[in-house]
Amino acid sequence: MTEFGNPVRLADIGDRIAIGAMLARAFANDPATSFIFPDDEERAKRLPRLFALLFDEDARGMRVMTQGGEAAALWRGPGQNHTSILDMLLQAWPIWRIFGGALGRALAVSNAIDAHFPAGDYWFLHIAGCDPAAQGRGLGGAVIRSALDRVAGSGLPAYLETATPRNLSFYRGLGFEVTAEWTVPKGGPLFWSMMRAPR
Repeated sequence: MTEFGNPVRLADIGDRIAIGAMLARAFANDPATSFIFPDDEERAKRLPRLFALLFDEDARGMRVMTQGGEAAALWRGPGQNHTSILDMLLQAWPIWRIFGGALGRALAVSNAIDAHFPAGDYWFLHIAGCDPAAQGRGLGGAVIRSALDRVAGSGLPAYLETATPRNLSFYRGLGFEVTAEWTVPKGGPLFWSMMRAPR
């Protein structure tokens, strides 16, 4: 699929490491990742492994990327927004290796996100990012639009949350509207919940 001259495709396991590294660069200064890993060097070291793990977790949903891997969006399908207890137990060691002493802050963010999920069925835009070196070329919008086109026949809304204020106008341009504003406890960042009505 090509959108606005940008080839977009579904990602597979062979893209795991490259997408994890790209998302780490995209989220290097994100308020949530900066809260979880306050130290810049520690954050740069741990984020690629974190995003590779999240790439694996979203295998049952939809993983969309530009052909060159400059941008990607990881989606969870209806009813898949929460991670099961079994999945958490299976991932316990990798999670500990990724977070170490930052696990408490990571859980504070994760629990706050879980607490603000809306009721009902929807597609959840779990993670979306564009390599800073490739921003401004429409690649981030292309991967999100491609996924939205793929789920258009489902009759379901799409949901996301963001802790980055400049993302609000970007997502509004894609049809999302703010539905809630909330703060992660214990000094965490401000988040916005956004929903896009079915098209």
